Parts: sequence; C-alpha cells; structure tokens
Amino acid sequence: MSKGKAKSKIKTHKGTKKRFRLSATGKAMHRSSGTSHLAQALSNKRRRNLRGTKAVDPCMEPTIQAALNGHSY
Repeated sequence: MSKGKAKSKIKTHKGTKKRFRLSATGKAMHRSSGTSHLAQALSNKRRRNLRGTKAVDPCMEPTIQAALNGHSY
C-alpha cells in the first residue's frame, strides 16, 4: 500500500456564495443593486424593475461557477 498525498479539495468562495446562486439551467443569478435603502429617491418604475433576481452577464458566468464549485446555494 502506498501512502500518497491526498489531493486538496477546492473550497467554495464564501463571498460569491452569499451573493449569487445558480439557476436550474446553470445560469448565475444575482440581486439587483440599489435596493437596500434610499429607494424613495427612485421612481416607482425603477423600483419595480429592480425587484427579483437577474441573470449575470454571460462573460462572468464561468468565473462565478468556478467560485461556487458547481453548487447552487
């Protein structure tokens, strides 16, 4: 029996885990910015359009998927 060195595991990036999640089709979803406070200065239409989650730009998806290590949190 050889006692080889075990491969190190890839850790999930905790900051990415808090801000993004993967959809069922694998797209990275995020919450719109500018919704936390001082929203009364925005128009009703702008506030309405900031609701919910949006898909991340496709050029950033591989980076986020690698940071999440393929998991959807």
